[in-house]
Amino acid sequence: MSENAYKAAGVDVEAGYESVRLIKDDVKKTAIEGVLGGIGGFGGLFQVPKGYDEPVLVSGTDGVGTKIRAAFLLDKHDTIGQDCVAMCVNDIVCSGAKPLFFLDYIAIGKNVPEKVAQIVKGVADGCVLAGCALVGGETAEHPGLMPEDEYDLAGFSVGVVEKSKITDGDKAKAGDKLIGIASSGVHSNGYSLVRKLFDLDGKNAKEILNTYNEELGKTVGETLLTPTRIYVKPILKLIDEVGINTISHITGGGFIENVPRMLPDGLKAVIHKGTWEVLPIFKLMEKMGNIPERDMYNTFNMGIGMIVAVDADKAQAAVSCLEAAGERACIIGELVCGEKSVEIVDDVTGEVIR
Repeated sequence: MSENAYKAAGVDVEAGYESVRLIKDDVKKTAIEGVLGGIGGFGGLFQVPKGYDEPVLVSGTDGVGTKIRAAFLLDKHDTIGQDCVAMCVNDIVCSGAKPLFFLDYIAIGKNVPEKVAQIVKGVADGCVLAGCALVGGETAEHPGLMPEDEYDLAGFSVGVVEKSKITDGDKAKAGDKLIGIASSGVHSNGYSLVRKLFDLDGKNAKEILNTYNEELGKTVGETLLTPTRIYVKPILKLIDEVGINTISHITGGGFIENVPRMLPDGLKAVIHKGTWEVLPIFKLMEKMGNIPERDMYNTFNMGIGMIVAVDADKAQAAVSCLEAAGERACIIGELVCGEKSVEIVDDVTGEVIR
């Protein structure tokens, strides 16, 4: 089949070449020591760093989920890539690993080079924030299977950690303090519920997203497209300067599902409501949908993107370290003896969310 015949079938090879040309500068800015070669080959090459006695590779893969619907509606595609990077590297750093490189995969109905370049710019921006290299990717045109103006985005990352320094929760103990690190918003989880609450699949979706909301202090769309915060550099700094005993990324499943993942058997996390700011978007959605509080904590991050456990006598030093790295952080709870679980306690009313 000739290129013209392939184009007639819906795949524009020339558009693919143009996409690669447009993204080269963004990819180049992510280059770090270890990158071998450039984009365009059949594989992305990266040399395993020196200085590790027993290097362990840690991998993570994820997508952006249905948050991408807001990007379609607003025709804004330059931040969604950061979400994709964040969802992968924030998981990797939970093992104490430094992300080394990242690859993206874009499935798109019609390859519009300028749109692809915007998406990849966001990916590259995320890689810079995470300190890892964008070593390759794929843009696959899916005519007839996807609407021309839609796409999906997924990513894959690999990091490295010294085997003896893997953060797996074995150092966690009763009395450890829990430090919460602020999120930037909804991040990239719970958007099926978000879409329902804001009727983003309805005929007035664009109008809703462009509406200024007093409670949010910005438009609904600006709030929902706020990119996921990338915690890699602050967490690695915290590990080096203070030390951590265990860590959890508050992602899909919110507090209820993710906090127990950081715990060994015999420990329970007790988290105190009111010790951090619940962001306005969560208060608004809870009110709009009349959503039970437990469901909110079982779906969303509620303003906390990461939780780390540290020795009690290092808690204030941990907060100071994170604040010096540009994060908002505070002590939100502690570990106690008990069945592996999480309790969210209202110290005023005594109400407990499990």
